[in-house]
Amino acid sequence: WSLPNAEHYALQYVDGRQTYITESNRGEIKNGSILRLTTSPDQEAERLYSGIQSNNSDVKTDSLKKLANLSQDVTFAQEFINRNGLKQIFYIVEEGNDTGEMLAHTLKAFMELMEHDFVSWETLSAAFIKKIVSFVNMNTVDASVQQLSLSILENMVPASRLLFELVKKEVTLDRLLTHLQVTNAQLQLKAMALLIALLLAATDAERRDMMDYLREKNIRQFIHKNIIHSSEPLGDEMAHYLYVLQSVSLNLCERRMRTSMDPYSQEQRELLQSLRQTAFESESEAPASNFSTERRRSLCAKEFRKLGFMNNSNPAEDLRRAPPGLLALDNMVYFSRHTPNAYSRFVLENSSREDKHECPFARSSIQLTLILCEILHVGEPCSETAQAFYPMFFGQDHFFEELFCICIQLVNKTWKEMRATQEDFDKVLQVVREQITRTLSLKPTSLELFKTRVNALNYSEILKLRQTERLHQEETLAVPVLELRERLKPELLELIRQQRLLHLCKGTLFRKISSRRRQDKLWYCRLSPNHKVLHYGDVEEGVHSPPIESLPDKIPVVDMKMLLVGKECPHMKEKSSGKQNKDVLELAFSIVYDVEEYCLNFIAPTRYEFCLWTDGLNVLLGKEMMSERTQTDLDVLLSMELKLRLLDLENISIPDTPPPVPKPPSNLNFCYDFSHTEQ
Repeated sequence: WSLPNAEHYALQYVDGRQTYITESNRGEIKNGSILRLTTSPDQEAERLYSGIQSNNSDVKTDSLKKLANLSQDVTFAQEFINRNGLKQIFYIVEEGNDTGEMLAHTLKAFMELMEHDFVSWETLSAAFIKKIVSFVNMNTVDASVQQLSLSILENMVPASRLLFELVKKEVTLDRLLTHLQVTNAQLQLKAMALLIALLLAATDAERRDMMDYLREKNIRQFIHKNIIHSSEPLGDEMAHYLYVLQSVSLNLCERRMRTSMDPYSQEQRELLQSLRQTAFESESEAPASNFSTERRRSLCAKEFRKLGFMNNSNPAEDLRRAPPGLLALDNMVYFSRHTPNAYSRFVLENSSREDKHECPFARSSIQLTLILCEILHVGEPCSETAQAFYPMFFGQDHFFEELFCICIQLVNKTWKEMRATQEDFDKVLQVVREQITRTLSLKPTSLELFKTRVNALNYSEILKLRQTERLHQEETLAVPVLELRERLKPELLELIRQQRLLHLCKGTLFRKISSRRRQDKLWYCRLSPNHKVLHYGDVEEGVHSPPIESLPDKIPVVDMKMLLVGKECPHMKEKSSGKQNKDVLELAFSIVYDVEEYCLNFIAPTRYEFCLWTDGLNVLLGKEMMSERTQTDLDVLLSMELKLRLLDLENISIPDTPPPVPKPPSNLNFCYDFSHTEQ
């Protein structure tokens, strides 16, 4: 545009962050971006540098407001800092008495300028830091100033150990807790951010002391009631801080988790003995001093074996593995002291089971503690972005131990459901891990709710979920595949019907059961090849497939009225109840035929034959095939047929909805007319 003094002007984005266009970022301009012509960053920096020194408070406030806005741009920030602009900002903060709008703009500008990392946080003067701390500690300051002051301190803490110690000393935890309890959500968020920054920058010992102090002050109850269950939805940033707080709290278990048991420690040995005494004290009321040392030792070894320790003569050996180390012992002791009834029931119930089927309490506890540490990421550094905190963590003191108490009882329950033996130990714990992770993913709000849900998710439910997920992976549950499945069903059911009728044509050897329970007489029944007549008759032992002519009796299919099974059958009604009769009951069926309603009574040799015959007779009667075998056969055939049909779609994802059919063209002039032969 041939402007004079072109270097005094620059282009700037109109929308979003109003960044200046420079040689380095001009390539990022997208088509459609709206730019405006404005004064260049160095001219603007010069003008605002003068403006913030003005004696006129309106000019000064406007200049600071514009400075706070423009400082987001790296080019402008460089120019302003080069003019020693930060010194002027320090002066306004340190010397000024304003605690309102002007100060808020100044602090905002300072924050934005520091974001670009041109200046180190360690260069800040003590006077400036003290002033910022005073804004946090004063009650009369504007909320926006307090928010910015908390943000500045939060950024300062990780910069150096010196700054951390200074902030920790000047801003007490009590003061931060006061800020957490305000109704202003932004102020609450910034206070939480500074608290988390202090926790992360602290040494292990300092962190432990801080967490103990926060526990005394009931921060957990406050967060659970006023932040997690407040009327306002939880923002991403607050969710992240709660995740970090949860992570820091759980990591306090790390030291015990990584410490092996010391067999020479009196305190640890006493904890171990307390487990044995709590479980078996009623049994061993006879004073142990009456026994010889050898007898006492063998009694202890026997009791430790009942407790489920692998090394019953020296159970401390089981706790040498770290992780889970002493944390497993702590959990077992907590369980035995806080839920003594459940603990005794677990141990005594398994002591009375057969050796192979007992669920070992100690071995399960050690493995379960390790699983919980892995699921809850104990001992792992905090993620910088994760927001996955568990609301129930803040609803419970001693969360880890209480969770263990629920899960160790779950281990026993699942062990019984799986009818497990010692060889299945790893398999049971694998299922328990899945039960815990699946329930935690539902984010239950309290441990009670977790307990209800995890107990409802029994072994058979886990098997169903696994089956469904496998089908999803194989894409057999995609909508188009389900439609194809439904379309294939009639054809495959017809195939099953044909197979059942063929089986009836081949015939089966049945036994007659007399009232004296002697199974001595045999008879044979088969369907004629034209499916119109059932032929049957007595046969001799050793005859397997008699010709149809040798069977004297027959029933025309048209005369068949209905099929009866189980208790409905006339030959079953007078039988007494007993295990043998129950088995026979499951194999019994009868055909009602003719006008007089005669019955032909069958007792199938196997359940398989029962299913095939009842299905075949239902087909002849024009009814649905009802046996469990039909469903199994149909599933197998459908699965095979679907896999064959989908072979060509290997590694191609099937969309849930079919692609749209395009509209027909407005005319068909593009079709070539072959009727005219070319000349």
